[in-house]
Amino acid sequence: MDTPVSRTDDLSEPTQATVIAELLKMWTAGAEETDLADLRDVIKTLAEPRTEMSRTYPKSFVADPAYVATLPDLQNGPASDIKGAHSLIRHVGISGFRLPIRYRLRDGGELNSETTVTGTVSLEGESKGINMSRIMRSFYRAAEHTFSYDVIEDVLNDYQTDHGSRDARIAMNFRFPVKVRSLRSGLEGYQYYNTTLEVVERQGVRQKILHLDYVYSSTCPCSLELSEHARATRGQLATPHSQRSVARLSLCTAPDAGILWFEDVVDLCRAAIPTETQVMVKREDEQAFAELNAANPIFVEDAVRLFAERVGADDRIADYRIVASHQESLHSHDAVAMIARGNTFDQTSVDPHLFQDLRILR
Repeated sequence: MDTPVSRTDDLSEPTQATVIAELLKMWTAGAEETDLADLRDVIKTLAEPRTEMSRTYPKSFVADPAYVATLPDLQNGPASDIKGAHSLIRHVGISGFRLPIRYRLRDGGELNSETTVTGTVSLEGESKGINMSRIMRSFYRAAEHTFSYDVIEDVLNDYQTDHGSRDARIAMNFRFPVKVRSLRSGLEGYQYYNTTLEVVERQGVRQKILHLDYVYSSTCPCSLELSEHARATRGQLATPHSQRSVARLSLCTAPDAGILWFEDVVDLCRAAIPTETQVMVKREDEQAFAELNAANPIFVEDAVRLFAERVGADDRIADYRIVASHQESLHSHDAVAMIARGNTFDQTSVDPHLFQDLRILR
């Protein structure tokens, strides 16, 4: 309607009351009986004498169990409250929740690291919603323990039971530090590996997956040969192009297999492609790195196959997926490749952002 209604707390003026009455008539003409019942309750409430509301925060108020029991819980409402299709939601939960977690190391030590958690459960089509805070509470109940896949599974059991869900997933992401030595000078510094531990349950089957990003230098074999040709045939100085590159290894651990340590995965990566980016360097290290790159030129296709060769030979690893991105210095685009084994990563459609998201964390 075009009739203006002035802003005021007093709705007793005849003009405003008339406008509101006309609006209600228009709305009730097409309303369902359940909507009309709700409207009667609202009108009844409005007709009750108003009480003065306090604007002071009640520091001394205690929410005892009896009071808490009266609080509304919209997420656990009836199916009639569901908006949209009454369809199964495969994942609903939290992402970006952070807390410090302790991890076991291969040498028997422990690592305390800030960890970002994603926790989701499935939700049946006739259920309104979930209580997000329960997922966080499940983590805090276990946060004092040394974290391992066993503890992750305890948390998974906990909030899966809380929500009565058939499927659930936990993913914990952190930066795993490893002290590395320079190639020739003996300097040391920390390399950080973007790492995620994931436990997924679907239709009663659980899988443990370790994801780790490995950053390395890739020298183009074609560019290397063309540079050598220019030097040999024309005495022309030329340099091959190389670029910082990243591979994400996603590894399912085999049932009843031995522990696949973070350090083990780093070792597999270095054995496959030794041109890992350096942390601390002096001139002799920079020269050594140039020599190392020249001895190990690779296309992106070579990279995923070299990783697959090492990963596939480890009995602790069942299914795997390796995604690599060579972030070109020659081109304005990236060269990418993906290789996989097993049903876990068998997919017809690839996330359109999979390769774009494989960027190097700083």
